[in-house]
Amino acid sequence: MSEFLLLSRGRWDADRSPEQIQGAIDAFYAWFDEQAAAGVLRAGSRLGTGCRLVTRERVLDGPFTEAKEIIGGYWFITAASLDEAARIASRNPCLAFGLSFEIRPLEAERASAFREGNETPTGRAAAAR
Repeated sequence: MSEFLLLSRGRWDADRSPEQIQGAIDAFYAWFDEQAAAGVLRAGSRLGTGCRLVTRERVLDGPFTEAKEIIGGYWFITAASLDEAARIASRNPCLAFGLSFEIRPLEAERASAFREGNETPTGRAAAAR
């Protein structure tokens, strides 16, 4: 079994009432509790609205993403594969109300400049191997 990070992205559908959205949130927590009891999901957290971007030059106030790229929270999925993790996430009741979910495998290994990773500059992938 492997562990995956589930990122909650986007915003609620603008045409949904607060009562409908609360219903989706309540359904999510019921679904989450069932999956957590089964050992499939592990708690993460909602994210606050404040943000700072730290670069080598300065610290900037944020957030910096467009509405479609907003990350609202994160959780962890335990599954045999990325496809299985996606199947688990596809049952999340919040999908019907505008949110989407990005699932990323977690790597236990430390980063290395000699192995390809998300931060590897374009064109260096072959050299990093």
